[in-house]
Amino acid sequence: MVTGFIQNGYFLLLTFATGLFYFCFYLVALSFSLSLSFTVIGIPLVTHVLRTTATFIQFERTQTKIYTDVTIAPYDKKATTEGSVWTQAKSELKDRRNWVAVYWLMQKLVIGLISLVSAAALYVAPFMLLLTPLLYRYIDMNVIIMRVDTLAKSLIVMAVGAAFALISFKLADRLVKSIGGYTRIMIRQLR
Repeated sequence: MVTGFIQNGYFLLLTFATGLFYFCFYLVALSFSLSLSFTVIGIPLVTHVLRTTATFIQFERTQTKIYTDVTIAPYDKKATTEGSVWTQAKSELKDRRNWVAVYWLMQKLVIGLISLVSAAALYVAPFMLLLTPLLYRYIDMNVIIMRVDTLAKSLIVMAVGAAFALISFKLADRLVKSIGGYTRIMIRQLR
């Protein structure tokens, strides 16, 4: 149970990291390559950037399967077209799945931010509330509207922290399953 809770925390933080990476990668790569599209380099660069979507979608599927035990059907890569660089570029640019995948992957930033805030609320807050009896003498503490300045008040806050920690186990699991459901919906939309 505790290892699952820790694994859920890893998944929430990994969701934030990958969401931030996807957003920054596609924002920089697509704006740079599209701004160079008037040169010879721009279009092949866009093509190579769009080819990364299948790899990232597969990574999301694997990550979700490992951390959440949510079964997701495999994502089928489309076959690369044969021909010149310009024929391949035309095929990649016209493929709707690439652009939809970029949209879904960039949207992961919002989910990543939500998971980061949730990880702080579900993991750090109960821990800090549990440490209140050790810290109230050294730090001026206020929990919601109550000033914690006696041992009795700090023990009450610690009990609330213990209850919140127990609730956090279930909330973290549900949140991780919801994010896993997002990945399942994303792959279903890309078919």
